[in-house]
Amino acid sequence: MNYNWNWKIFWELSPDGQGTYMDTLLSGLQWTLATALAAWVIAFVLGSIVGMVRTTQVRWAVRLAGAYVELFRNIPLLVQLFLWYFVLPELLPEALGNAIKQIAPPWGAYWPAVLCLGFFTSARVAEQVRAGIESLPRGQRMAATALGLRGTQVYRYVLLPIAYRVILPPLTSEFMNIIKNSSVAMTIGLLELTGRARSMQEFSFQVFEAFAAATVLYLIVSLVVVTFMRWVERRVAVPGFIGPARDGSH
Repeated sequence: MNYNWNWKIFWELSPDGQGTYMDTLLSGLQWTLATALAAWVIAFVLGSIVGMVRTTQVRWAVRLAGAYVELFRNIPLLVQLFLWYFVLPELLPEALGNAIKQIAPPWGAYWPAVLCLGFFTSARVAEQVRAGIESLPRGQRMAATALGLRGTQVYRYVLLPIAYRVILPPLTSEFMNIIKNSSVAMTIGLLELTGRARSMQEFSFQVFEAFAAATVLYLIVSLVVVTFMRWVERRVAVPGFIGPARDGSH
């Protein structure tokens, strides 16, 4: 059986009321970006806090932060998503649980997806922040303490600014991963880019065109992210400390 290629399908009207099939895919891309960006804010903030706590001298806090990382890092993402979407409303007080269940789509699926991706990725960011801080010379912490800085000020003004520069490449990878991982939200009804591509192939039976377009859109977003983060990395680099200095010396 020969496959009937039809690259003009993107300009035909879609039955879902989104306009053309291209409009449908672009709408999905908007939801992908909205989900990924909101989840990244959660992941970065929580991951920074947890990673910082893991480098302190408070044993119970270090153990608690370690348990957080192991919990969210080792449970499969899809399982966590189902827990946020199906189980959490049942564990909350009945009135609050019912209110959550009655949130109109797509927001009823959007917020569980954001929270799931945010907490899942925060565990990975926490490990990177911890590794970045621990990679710094001990003398920096000691010098900051000798200057009279308190514990939070040592992290805020000395350790974290340098640690973030060290871990910028892996943080870029995590941001790209959160964009790709947002596709699991399709399983709870959020029609992001992958969900829209699947919807398009179900309506039109043009499976190759639908997922080829989705692939291209994912690639474009990834290239934009990588290009931007490389620019940021060059802008914030400390000559002679992280990577080669501008004059080529180390």
